[in-house]
Amino acid sequence: MGTLDGRVALVTGASRGIGAAMALRFAREGARVAAMARTLEPDPRYPGSLRETVEAIQAAGHEAVAVRGDLSSAEDRRRIVAETVEAFGPVDILVNNAAVTFLAPVEEFTEKRFRLMIEVQVWAPFELTQLVLPGMRERGAGWVLNISSRAAQHPQGPPFEPVHERGFAAYGLCKAALERFTTAVAAEGYRYGIRANALAPLDNVATPGAGAHDLVADFPIEDPSVIAEAALALVEGDITGRIAYSQSLLDELGRKPVVIDH
Repeated sequence: MGTLDGRVALVTGASRGIGAAMALRFAREGARVAAMARTLEPDPRYPGSLRETVEAIQAAGHEAVAVRGDLSSAEDRRRIVAETVEAFGPVDILVNNAAVTFLAPVEEFTEKRFRLMIEVQVWAPFELTQLVLPGMRERGAGWVLNISSRAAQHPQGPPFEPVHERGFAAYGLCKAALERFTTAVAAEGYRYGIRANALAPLDNVATPGAGAHDLVADFPIEDPSVIAEAALALVEGDITGRIAYSQSLLDELGRKPVVIDH
C-alpha cells in the first residue's frame, strides 16, 4: 500500500528533471500519473522525454499516461485536464511545475518574452487550478502544489550579490506571484479539504533547463530526488499554506529522499 493509492496526479513539465522525478516518486506511492509536457519525443538539446518518463513508470508496474500540451494555449490547458480525467478520473493532485524561462536585465527584457513567461508560469497554473478545484471540492479533498524558486525572494542589499545581475527580475516576479496565489488557494480551499503549497529546491537542481541558463556550475547542487520527496510530503496529508524549501522541509519532517532509478 502506497501513501497515494487511489489518487490521480497531474504533473506538468514531466519530461525530465524535477517534473520527471516527482512523477516517478508519486507513481511509486500508488498514484495514477498523468505526465504532461509540450512534446512526447526527446528534444535533441536535452536528455529525457515525456515518453521515457511514462515508460519508466509503467516498467515499474505503475500506471501513467502521457499528455501532450502547450501551456501557453488556453485550448490545450482545458484539454490537458480533460484527457487526464478521461484516462484516470478526476484530478486529486495537481503539480504546476512546467516553466519557460528567459533571463535578461529589466531594460533588455522584451514584451513577448515577458508575456510568455506570465502565461506559462502564472496564468497556466491559475487556470489549471480553476479547472480541478470544483472536483476537489465535491470530493472533499485535493492537493495543489506549485513549484517555485528562491528567485522569488527579494535580493538582500546593498551591496547585492553578483548573482542578482544575471537577469532574474521576470523569473522572480513569476515565482513570487505563484507563491501568493498558492496561499490564496490554501485559504479559500481549507474548509473544503483542499490543500495548497509551494515548494522550491533549496539548492539548484542540475536539470537541463538550469544548465541552459548557466545555473549549475559554481552553484550548490541538489539531487532531484530531494525535491521529489519533499513534494510527496506536501501531497500526502494535511500540510497547507506553506512556502517550503526542499531540504529544510525534509529536515523538519525527519524524512530522507528515495532515489529512483529511471
